[in-house]
Amino acid sequence: MPPMEPVEHDALRAAYSRFLATPGRILLTGHSHQAWPDVVRDALTESFDDAAQFCDDKWDKAVSLKTQAVGEAVLERMGFPRTDAIAFGRSTHELLMRLVSCLPSASAAAPPVRIVTTTGEFHSMRRQLTRLAEEGFDIVRVDASPREGLAERLLAAITPGTHLVAFSAVLFEDAHVVPRLGEIIARAAEVSALCLVDAYHAFNVVPLDWGPARDHVFVTAGGYKYAAFGEGICWLRIPPGCTLRPVDTGWFADFGALEGGAKGVAYGPGGARFAGATFDPAPFYRAAATLAHWERFGLTVHRLRALSLAQTARILARLDDAGLGADLASARDPERRGGFVAVRARGPASASEVVTRLRAQGIYVDARGDLVRLGPAPYLTDAEIDAAVLRVAAALRA
Repeated sequence: MPPMEPVEHDALRAAYSRFLATPGRILLTGHSHQAWPDVVRDALTESFDDAAQFCDDKWDKAVSLKTQAVGEAVLERMGFPRTDAIAFGRSTHELLMRLVSCLPSASAAAPPVRIVTTTGEFHSMRRQLTRLAEEGFDIVRVDASPREGLAERLLAAITPGTHLVAFSAVLFEDAHVVPRLGEIIARAAEVSALCLVDAYHAFNVVPLDWGPARDHVFVTAGGYKYAAFGEGICWLRIPPGCTLRPVDTGWFADFGALEGGAKGVAYGPGGARFAGATFDPAPFYRAAATLAHWERFGLTVHRLRALSLAQTARILARLDDAGLGADLASARDPERRGGFVAVRARGPASASEVVTRLRAQGIYVDARGDLVRLGPAPYLTDAEIDAAVLRVAAALRA
């Protein structure tokens, strides 16, 4: 791969003038609410103007063009052909449940539906699968700790009779990149199980190798984190040739049946099969503008990954300098480290208390359990990272 041209950092920072306008504030929240570029403000105005000009016709004249363009770009940034099927939803939970609704119905005469997952999944999946277990689903939770051996334990748990394998490519607590992704997908296909990969903490920051079984994997992610699309836009990549019939289905899943008077429940082509109902189009305007922003600065996923690894390495070095190396929860190995660094709060102050103290100083980080998460982003300077980590270290020791 030829060397990358350096990013025009001053110009890049200038493109975030509104989010970076507060003096002294440092946003180490690139892993959660990443700052929106200024072009998003114009995009939101555009969504209003299109509604004012076209009214109900906006769906055909403007919104459909936005959703198609965003869908193709998202697929490409995930490492799939732009022609693959994709469905959108307001949250990954909505899309998870649409896929779960394709599983066999509970029956006293049949074995329970078996879902293999891990103990390292985000709250929405963890909570939902726990509730399904109360309804008789067989939920097999593979222990995500220790991180070493997780992939092997997951592979061993995917046995014949498994209906769904659902797990994260990058764990939300400490940004651990799960290895052997392609093998896990292939094992699920081997036992005829559906495979759902949550790529939220990978999209736009960690390129993933889907392996030779890529045509068997469903992938969900969203725009709130590293994509900088904002809220209300998540998606599900659908494998080629999918004929599943979600029980959880909305009227957008087949426009044709509305006027054709079709009997029964029909499904539209491609991503329409997993579509819901009427949605807010504004997030697609934000997403289209942000995608153009990434392209303007040549920020491909591989470029963003290189920037992220350099920044997280800098955070690790500064934490080491502060004597907190032993408290690191994130991997030092760049192959296993995602887009943020997690450090354990061991002092008298809890992780959430540390976050509150730092917020009062203008340092924005967040916490999950006893872990403080530090997420850099392309618009941060090295000086800002150094200053912020120094404050984080002081707060952790206080």
